Amino acid sequence: MHGEIQIRPPFTASDHYPSPNSLPILPIKPMKQMNPTTCTNTRRKFLKNASALGLSAMLAPRYLAGQNHNRISPTGRLQIALVGVGGRGRQALLSLIDEDIVACCDVLDLENLTGEPRNQHGQLGKLFSENLASLNRKGTRWFEDYRVMFETMGDKIDAVVITVPDHMHFPIAMSAVNLKKHVYCEKPLVHTVEEARLLTEAAIASGVVTQMGNQGHSNEGTRLVREWIQAGVIGKVREVHSWTNRPGWPQGVEPPNHATSAPPVPAGLRWDLWQGVATSRSYDPAYVPFLWRAFFDYGSGAFGDMACHIMDSPYWALDLTYPDWVEATSTALTQISYPKASIVTFHFPSRGGMPDLIYKWYDGGLRPPLPRSIPRSEDPGFSSGSYIIGEHATLITDTYSGSVRVSPKEKWATLRQSLPPKSIRRVTTDHHQEWVNAIREQRTASTDFSYAGPFTEMTQLGNVALRARTRLHYDHSRMAFTNSPEHNSLLRKPYPKGWIIGGSSKLI
Repeated sequence: MHGEIQIRPPFTASDHYPSPNSLPILPIKPMKQMNPTTCTNTRRKFLKNASALGLSAMLAPRYLAGQNHNRISPTGRLQIALVGVGGRGRQALLSLIDEDIVACCDVLDLENLTGEPRNQHGQLGKLFSENLASLNRKGTRWFEDYRVMFETMGDKIDAVVITVPDHMHFPIAMSAVNLKKHVYCEKPLVHTVEEARLLTEAAIASGVVTQMGNQGHSNEGTRLVREWIQAGVIGKVREVHSWTNRPGWPQGVEPPNHATSAPPVPAGLRWDLWQGVATSRSYDPAYVPFLWRAFFDYGSGAFGDMACHIMDSPYWALDLTYPDWVEATSTALTQISYPKASIVTFHFPSRGGMPDLIYKWYDGGLRPPLPRSIPRSEDPGFSSGSYIIGEHATLITDTYSGSVRVSPKEKWATLRQSLPPKSIRRVTTDHHQEWVNAIREQRTASTDFSYAGPFTEMTQLGNVALRARTRLHYDHSRMAFTNSPEHNSLLRKPYPKGWIIGGSSKLI
């Protein structure tokens, strides 16, 4: 195949469609990453890695220690709650339908959830409607408010899937972790840098099985990229470029004009619950159901939406954790919205035997220059992807690392003769099932929060740089900027009380 490895991703085509009091500065320890997908994810290694994270009171997870925590039901199926049933929640429902889905929570009423899904094939919409009807016949409980769901059915829920807008990921996931429920949360894991740090530490201390919804991390290609780079197949890497064709929605927009009156809230939408922890605003269709990604209050823009997919295999393969500086350039921002296009640059210090590295991100139709080592005829023209530039050759990946290419071809002809053996555990199911299997097998899932948390922290640093408009030098041990303390406020956000259940957090 002349340097290309085509890997069918373990998820459906629908995954390629988009889903329709300041906080105190806490003394947070710098975190090291665990490798959640090796073949040796035993209980002993899990606890050893947890110790390396500096958690002085790490307890053995109850589901591992035989304390009847999150027990498997007599049917052998997990009892799962879905928070967010439209959009990406449709795929979660279909993937997990063989488990016991005992609760569904959504701020839209049932009638608005049963039609043909936006931007997805009609057949999937039909399957979703049929399975939703089946759940209702089985007595699945429905809720508008996740807090009421947990209070009403907490003892009947083993695991929670969260597929809501970004701004509500943290309060729901932290509530679930506090209640010791296993958690699957869509990407980006959280909305701010501080949320990433707090949720990661809480999940590890709780001992629950977690997974972020960056489906490509369960791909064969993602594993090959790590194995090859770790083995030095393409030589030392000092430069990576990733890009996306997103946003596929308007960004750089001005606030809706409500000088005279605001549009009425649609029937069946609990607008107060949809806004949740965000600043209270009047309803406008510019936010719901799909365009919320463009706005600081609700989404993470094109970068936050896609970086957790596209940057994943380079980030993992190169053992990246926290950058020591980040800067960004972009088209104009508004007071409420991310820019139409941007370039974000990270600098990562040397790690182990790997040299320091510059990582550049491009969105809004911008593309990196073609690396000098790649003939134009070998550029695959991916709409989203990465160039991982090594001393000997360049790896080219697409959005989910479903395609992995080595260029130039003549280099690949030589390098392929001495590829390393496969050493990382392979995932043979889809990303949701990988999480369910990890719960049953008492191991970490492929993109456990101990990996997904620092990864998301890095991506949200990029969004901070977009708003700061200056190079930011980052001290991850203090979770603070050393040269621009006035921008530290962008690492967190104001939080109203009452949205996080359980735990001893001082945030609520």
